[in-house]
Amino acid sequence: MSQRQVLQVFEQYQKARTQFVQTVADLAARPQNTETLQNSGVMSLLRPLLLDAVPTIQQTAALALGRLANYNDDLAEAVVKGDILPQLVYSLAEQNTQRFYKKAAAFVLRAVAKHSPELAQAVVDCGALDALVISLEEFDPGVKEAAAWAIGYIARHNAQLSQAVVDAGVVPLLVLCIQEPEIALKRVAASALSDIAKHSPELAQTVVDTGAIAHLAQMILNPDAKLKRQVFSALSQIAKHSVDVAEMVVEAEIFPAALVCLKDPDEYVQKNVATLIREISKHTPELSQIIVNVGGVAAVIDYLGDSRGNVRLPGIMMLGYVATHSENLAMAVIVSKGVPQLAICLEEEQEDHIKAATAWAFGQIGRHTPEHAKAVAVANVFPKLLNLYLDTESSEDLQVKAKKALKSILQKCTYLPALEPLLYEAPSNILKHIICQFSKVLPHDSKARRLFVTSGGLKKVQEIKAEPGSAIQEYINAINSCYPEEIVRYYSPGYSETLLERIDNYQPV
Repeated sequence: MSQRQVLQVFEQYQKARTQFVQTVADLAARPQNTETLQNSGVMSLLRPLLLDAVPTIQQTAALALGRLANYNDDLAEAVVKGDILPQLVYSLAEQNTQRFYKKAAAFVLRAVAKHSPELAQAVVDCGALDALVISLEEFDPGVKEAAAWAIGYIARHNAQLSQAVVDAGVVPLLVLCIQEPEIALKRVAASALSDIAKHSPELAQTVVDTGAIAHLAQMILNPDAKLKRQVFSALSQIAKHSVDVAEMVVEAEIFPAALVCLKDPDEYVQKNVATLIREISKHTPELSQIIVNVGGVAAVIDYLGDSRGNVRLPGIMMLGYVATHSENLAMAVIVSKGVPQLAICLEEEQEDHIKAATAWAFGQIGRHTPEHAKAVAVANVFPKLLNLYLDTESSEDLQVKAKKALKSILQKCTYLPALEPLLYEAPSNILKHIICQFSKVLPHDSKARRLFVTSGGLKKVQEIKAEPGSAIQEYINAINSCYPEEIVRYYSPGYSETLLERIDNYQPV
């Protein structure tokens, strides 16, 4: 056998391997093929090819494994059980490995880690973090991006995994990555920082200590929408944990520039900006006041008018948080026409959790003084809140929030025209608060007393069956004491029968 014939055998074998991995990688790109591939024992066939002498075969085998592991946790589990991860980690850490293979190997680690904390832990246990740190220090931006992506997928599951990522020394390298010129790398690095910071104040502080806030703040007006999504997400996840870090985010001078992004064409950018404003506002009256001063409340109210559905949620909650802190801040929401806009949200939204948040926000706005309560009452919100509370289709959370909001506003409301319609519909636990408000206002307002009679309010009050000695009976007595005895008798149930009886018994002279 000549040398040429001997070499030909090896060439044919190489061609067959190449064709096999390319075909498997193509088949793995379609979900309908994954089960057949797995049943055919594809994992054990691809594994030795990860150490193939031919680089293209190595990286295509890794790509095929990544695509398979990406589909579901069963296939990812098969990658772990097939003892494939240690080989990938070893190759990642090698200096001589080609960059395409490093990207493919990091893709497999990401595809496995994304499914569950257990699978992510399996990736960590095989020493992947040290290898990924080495990849973050590579010259090639594509390798850095693939490594940062895998790190984000590990960190997002829980605080323990995030801490493992931090302990591996990843955070300073991610902060360097967000300073690189490549937009795709900036996006993934910002996303990974967000995934690390979200779990606890300590992890957020680690991100802050590396100077991340200043670098993130510089990118809030970048024209790339996907980058802005990640930047605002990261700033939100940092700011949510404590007053100190929220103040640091504000001190990075992101306002009022960030408010422009509430009108961004990308709704995820809008939502993440609103979330950031919410996370800052919730901490203290001082931080809320800063948001009010830069025009944040008015901007969020405009954004609520322009958006629909879940995108509205952080904006609705932000108005509630601002109003919670003080009378003046709640008045700032009212003056900026926040109440009519929230009423529109309550009317338009179908999802119970959005309605619940809106009801809660109304409660925070209206609970301060009679003036605040009147602003909510005039927007005709009471009947809507009552219906949501009484509606058996409403979720338990929505019923609780609607009831709580209604009670807290009613206890301050002295605007009787809004209260009177509720006399006819409210159940006894709500009615008690309505009657209480009438008993406070009527003794001091003769015009209201007259109107209460002519509108049928006094008659309705006489029809209420209250337990003797109960709070509601005392309120009814207080209302009745505002009127002459014969008027109260006249509107009491059964009075007409009493008159008819007197006619029957009357003997004309």
